[in-house]
Amino acid sequence: MDSRSFFASFRPHPLPTSFAEKLRSALAGGSAILLLTLALQHLPQNLLPMLIVVSMAASATLLYATPHSPLSQPWNLVGGHVVSAIAGLLCSALIPEPTIAAGAAVGLAILAMQLLSCLHPPSAATALMMVLGSSQFHVMQWQWALAIVAINAGISLLLALTINNLLPGRRYPMPALPAQTPPKPAPFIELEESDLTRALEQMDSAIDVSEEDLAQIYKLALQSAQKRIEAAMPS
Repeated sequence: MDSRSFFASFRPHPLPTSFAEKLRSALAGGSAILLLTLALQHLPQNLLPMLIVVSMAASATLLYATPHSPLSQPWNLVGGHVVSAIAGLLCSALIPEPTIAAGAAVGLAILAMQLLSCLHPPSAATALMMVLGSSQFHVMQWQWALAIVAINAGISLLLALTINNLLPGRRYPMPALPAQTPPKPAPFIELEESDLTRALEQMDSAIDVSEEDLAQIYKLALQSAQKRIEAAMPS
C-alpha cells in the first residue's frame, strides 16, 4: 500500500443508510436503555440492588444500528455477555493483580465467545467490568453478579425483539444462513488452432510465432496447470 492509499484509508466510511434510518436507530437505542433502566428499577431488589450493566449501551448500538448483523443476534447478545461475565469473574478470582486480570479477562472472553460462536464485541466490556468492579461484585457473590448480567441481557433481548420488529424495514432476529455449496465451475472452453488464428488476425501485428507453436504452448500450459491443481488437492 502506497502512502496515498494509506492516508486515504483514514477517511470516514459513511453508512449507506438514510437520515431517517439513522434517526430511528438513535431513538430506538435511547428508548431501549431507558426502558431497561426502568425495568431494572421495578424488579424486586431483595438485599442487593439491580444494576444496569454499562456495556448494554454498546450492545444497544449494535442491536438498533445494525440489527441484521450476525454480531447482534440473540445468541450473540445473551451468550456473549454471560460467557464474558464468567471469564471476568474467573480472572478476578484467580489473578490478584488487577491490571493483569483485566487483560486476561478480555482475552479469555474473546476466545470463549469465538469458540462458542457468540461473538458480541460489547461483551468484552462486561468481562472488564467484572474485574474493575470486583470489590462490588465480590460482596454480591458470583451467582448474583452473573444473574445481574443475565437479567440485563435478557431484558435487552426482549426489547430488541419488540422495538426492531415495530420499525419499518427491519426483521429481528435474522435466521442463520445455511452452509452454501460452492458454485458449479463454468464449463471449460478449449481453444482450437482456428481460434488462435483469429486472435492473431485481430491483433493486426507481426508476432514471431506460428499458430502451431501457440497451440503447443497452450497445450503444455494446460497440462502444467492441471498437474499443479492436482498436486494442491488433498489426497
